[in-house]
Amino acid sequence: MKAIGIYKSAPVETDGLFTQIETDAPVAEGHDILVRVKGVAVNPVDFKVRKGKQDDGAFKVLGWDAAGVVEAVGEDVTLFRPGDEVWYAGDVTRSGSNAQLQLVDERIVAPKPKSLDFAAAAALPLTTITAWEAMFDRLMIDRKAVDANANKTILIIGGAGGVGSIAIQLAKLAGLKVITTASRPETTAWVKKLGADQVINHRNPLDEELATIDVANVDYVFCTSETDQYFDVMATVIAPQGRIVTITEAQENHNVDLLKAKSASFSYEFMFTRSMFQTADMIEQHKLLATVAQLVDEGTITNTANESFGALSPESLQKAHALLESGKAIGKIIFDGIAD
Repeated sequence: MKAIGIYKSAPVETDGLFTQIETDAPVAEGHDILVRVKGVAVNPVDFKVRKGKQDDGAFKVLGWDAAGVVEAVGEDVTLFRPGDEVWYAGDVTRSGSNAQLQLVDERIVAPKPKSLDFAAAAALPLTTITAWEAMFDRLMIDRKAVDANANKTILIIGGAGGVGSIAIQLAKLAGLKVITTASRPETTAWVKKLGADQVINHRNPLDEELATIDVANVDYVFCTSETDQYFDVMATVIAPQGRIVTITEAQENHNVDLLKAKSASFSYEFMFTRSMFQTADMIEQHKLLATVAQLVDEGTITNTANESFGALSPESLQKAHALLESGKAIGKIIFDGIAD
């Protein structure tokens, strides 16, 4: 099979950053299914793993968003059979989806939305799992308490990115008032189209921006951007007994006592936790993606794919990494699978 990957860490502008090789097809065993990858997408985790690659000479396949067709199943698989069309985000500790074939545990896979082609479907799994777990598991929002949530406000920092784009929609489905950040006309238009009630400029202090729309505190903060940059202001604007979640690691030490008087909580969301640690509730990601597939097919959730780079190749993948690293990507970048 063909696979695209790296041998060592290198800056995104490096000539020949990605290499395509021919390698043996993996074999499905246990709870694994073997998927022929038909569509993929990229996420910031891709370039973060690329930058952190050890210089050990090993070939590393990136990619943690995919849709495809099941080719074979392991002996313990009960959820799928060959021919099923599936979507998933995979496991960051295993070989990724930038290949023609990939092994993935059935418990983090679900049937793909029928209304989307493979490339379009690949835009959603990682960001959807991240946003869903952040809001409904970490912030502990009751997604079905729509009437009660109508009196509550969430601030989503970084609404136009992949995670923010799905978080806005999930928050609106739960009945919340959504305030999100954006700074360019095109990103402002994007988040409004997805359902944001109000938009503030993240280039300015967020407490000052909130004051301009007569908001002193918010019940929830969902940070999809730099934790270091926003920690203090999140502590300022969170309401008493409010909850904060972030998906980006902190490089600096922060004074968590800023949250004590408010009895406010702070938590991380990392969507690979369940697969990385083989938690007892791994199956929840299968259930989550199955629910979202229904919401997509009903037209309740809008796909967040915004740019298609065609067939996956070393050149198109490098172009996508460059756009992601620039911080100017809106929504998700998608590809068809590797050409035969």
